[in-house]
Amino acid sequence: MISKNKHAKSSNQIIADARRDKEEREKGYREKSLKMYPWVCGRCARTFDHKTVRELTVHHKDHNHDNNPEDGSNWELLCLYCHDNEHSRYEEQMRYGSSSAATKENHSSTGHNPFANLKALLESKK
Repeated sequence: MISKNKHAKSSNQIIADARRDKEEREKGYREKSLKMYPWVCGRCARTFDHKTVRELTVHHKDHNHDNNPEDGSNWELLCLYCHDNEHSRYEEQMRYGSSSAATKENHSSTGHNPFANLKALLESKK
């Protein structure tokens, strides 16, 4: 019975450590991305302020949550709804694959960039 309690304690500790590490990792890249990028959803262009920023999530473009380069090149900010939609589409693509060009177009990850023409717009206002 002692070995059973030891095993239970060690597995509980492992789970607690993993959760703590995940929270620390998420807090780090979330805070960095919120400082780095405008508080706008990269898909629907919804804007956020201090009251609603909790609804803005950091999406990993390559779906690898451990890939957090300092320059933020693997991140994009998405609202909760667009983030959920992106992961649903990714899971569907992984599960069922895609064979047609139309399906591939629908499943393209992070294809829309609402800031693509920003530089030109700013220059035209000068």
